[in-house]
Amino acid sequence: MIEYFGNLSQYLGLPINSASHGLMIDNMIGWVHWLMLLLFVGWGIYLIIAVFKFSEKANPKADYHGVQSHYSKYAEYGVIIFEAFLLIGLSIPLYSQIKTALPNDNVYHIRVISQQFAWNIHYPGEDGTFGNTDINLVDEESNPIGLVRDGNGADDIVTINQMHLPVNKQVMIHLSSKDVIHSFGIPEMRIKQDAIPGMTIPFFFTPTMTSAEFLDEIKGSAREGKGYEIACAQLCGNSHYRMRGFVTVESEDEFNAWLEEEAEYIEDD
Repeated sequence: MIEYFGNLSQYLGLPINSASHGLMIDNMIGWVHWLMLLLFVGWGIYLIIAVFKFSEKANPKADYHGVQSHYSKYAEYGVIIFEAFLLIGLSIPLYSQIKTALPNDNVYHIRVISQQFAWNIHYPGEDGTFGNTDINLVDEESNPIGLVRDGNGADDIVTINQMHLPVNKQVMIHLSSKDVIHSFGIPEMRIKQDAIPGMTIPFFFTPTMTSAEFLDEIKGSAREGKGYEIACAQLCGNSHYRMRGFVTVESEDEFNAWLEEEAEYIEDD
């Protein structure tokens, strides 16, 4: 029943779902719209009844006893039960899917450091461990995150506005900000998380559709030819509108080949 009524979301013009938890979010959106529809119709009916029933013509004298029925109380109980279902039955389990449930061992970690007006993507190198960063080493052209190129940081990979992800593999994002509040969002992955200065916020998801499959899926639509994009969903300055990144989802072999290619540039340096 949850999925049956949640399927309303497919008529709401949502982006294509490309993440394992996306169906749960779409179902919740569908149920929220059902609640909003019931409230809209219910309050509309109540307003019409109230206009006529409590008009001066129908009530020339004040009624000091007021309404004696308990229909309004029952309606309030119904709304509370519906909202409790949305929270306990859908929202909390969904939250655990992307925020609190421990990821499995086969998870790939990526750091995302936002700034006005770019996304810095930091991958651990072959050793699988992120290198240290030092604010004194920050250089907006050559080292935007202040990566220390010694020890664990010697083989790390840093890109700007270009994120690569392996398909069907759990990815954990460690999100932070260099300056103001930003908001990391990939609509097709059904993820959106604020980046707060001074905090590193983890969240995880599993992409289920490669970029090639996605581009094939959207042929003939308004977005034809446009792949996955990272959007900043929080007003962050005068160039907020151009703060976007691009996401390439590929097979694990292609992803590993890309990592090896990027590692060669480090060695050449």
